[in-house]
Amino acid sequence: MAERYAGRVTFFVVYIKEAHPEDAWVLASNREQEIAVTDPTTREERVQVAAACAVRLEIRMPVLIDQIDNETARQYGGWPDRLYLIGKDGRIAFQGEEGPSGFRPEELECAIREYLRRG
Repeated sequence: MAERYAGRVTFFVVYIKEAHPEDAWVLASNREQEIAVTDPTTREERVQVAAACAVRLEIRMPVLIDQIDNETARQYGGWPDRLYLIGKDGRIAFQGEEGPSGFRPEELECAIREYLRRG
C-alpha cells in the first residue's frame, strides 16, 4: 500500500510498547520463531528492539519510536496496534479499530482513496 500511494501519502510505523515481552505475555509463536524480548526500560533499549523488529519483519517504511513513557500509544490508543490516517491539516482523517482484530488495512486504503478523491 505504501508503494501504491508513494508521493501522495507518507507512511510510518510507530513502534510502541512491546506487546509480547518475555517478562509479561509471551506468545508460543515467539518461542517457535526464537523471539525473546524483554520490555525495554530505556529509550536506547526500545530503539534496539524496534530496529530488530523492523529488520525481522522487513519493514520498508520509516519507523518512528514512541518515548519510553508510552505517551504516543496513550494519546492514540495504539496498543497493541492500530491504523491511522492523518490529514495534511494534522487532524485524524481515519482511525481504525484496536488490533489485532481491528487491524484492517483494507479500511485504511478505502479512507486513503476517499481522502485523496476529496483533494
